[in-house]
Amino acid sequence: MRNNSFFNLSLGAYYLFYFALVGVYIIFLPKTLADLHYTKEEIGNIYAAAPFMRFLLPFIFQYFLKLDRKIYHISLVLTVVGSLIFLYTIDSFSLFFVANLLFGASMGISLPYIETIALSKLDKSKYGKIRLWGSIGFIAIALYLGKILTNPYHTLYYLLAMALFTTLFGAIVVKYDDVKHTSATKDTEFSLSKYWAFWVSVFLMQVAFAGFYNFFTIYETSHGISLELTSWMWSFGVICEIVMLYFQGPLLQKNLLNIIKFAILATSLRWLLLYLYPDSVVMTFLSQSLHAVSFALYHTASITYVFSLYTQKRLAQQFFLGIAFGLGGSVGAFIAGRIYGEYIFLIEAIITIGSFIFLHIHQTRKAYI
Repeated sequence: MRNNSFFNLSLGAYYLFYFALVGVYIIFLPKTLADLHYTKEEIGNIYAAAPFMRFLLPFIFQYFLKLDRKIYHISLVLTVVGSLIFLYTIDSFSLFFVANLLFGASMGISLPYIETIALSKLDKSKYGKIRLWGSIGFIAIALYLGKILTNPYHTLYYLLAMALFTTLFGAIVVKYDDVKHTSATKDTEFSLSKYWAFWVSVFLMQVAFAGFYNFFTIYETSHGISLELTSWMWSFGVICEIVMLYFQGPLLQKNLLNIIKFAILATSLRWLLLYLYPDSVVMTFLSQSLHAVSFALYHTASITYVFSLYTQKRLAQQFFLGIAFGLGGSVGAFIAGRIYGEYIFLIEAIITIGSFIFLHIHQTRKAYI
């Protein structure tokens, strides 16, 4: 019991600092780059780098490397190294782009590895409740930096600090790893093509999300909303996410595909509200309330569904994050950098409907597989 409590505490701390790190990276770093006169296309390209590495990783681990503790420990070190390199490369687009490739690779290994450990040791309800510590970390860093951040370069110091704490608690949690490591090529049942429509749906969902992750802060501040109020908007969305993570346990016992479809439709509505009411604080907060469904419920239901589809569970989780937040995030960031403007969230809403259509195709096909 004592060991279980320490594991839960360490896991919660890992999530807290990992998502605080993510918060600095997606809320404040884009605004920092804009303040340093990066163009919208350059920002889009920078934010395509890290997700692209997350996309490549599953293929590397499927065919060339075994994802084990040694590789995971290397990824922890590289997370800190990548964050440190940011300090010395941010004034050069090319060098900063390369640094983001390194950072994306290390972050892309860390979370799915820990997620698999968590899912193997916790029931669905407990997993969701511990994972909400990540939401708390995201909120805390958003509100704190939104209030005190004035020098764009200071963003990088906070990024490095969060990376250090993430590495510390990640090293503790991995000691509880007792999942058997095997090569993916030994599992002839693992196939992306078998459930191709599901993977297309996952991809499109994150293509649509990329414009929000990378340009929401810039979008809101360009409409006259202060950085502090924008940080409250981010935080409000995550507060709603926390409520969902805490109470979603019973929902995950129901039909997961129907839950995912509902979450996708709610996400499309969310982007539509941002397009229709770009200057409305009230409607923006309303759209942010849908983060409970469009991120929290969607992510937990999807990752649980993927966990049930494949016997190669760690690899399946890696592919989920690689195709969704990797390829989807990379392509989405690249596109968002070129369509950013009045119609960005209308286009995102349309892309999200495409995700719904492909998930419906998957649900229909799966009944006959």
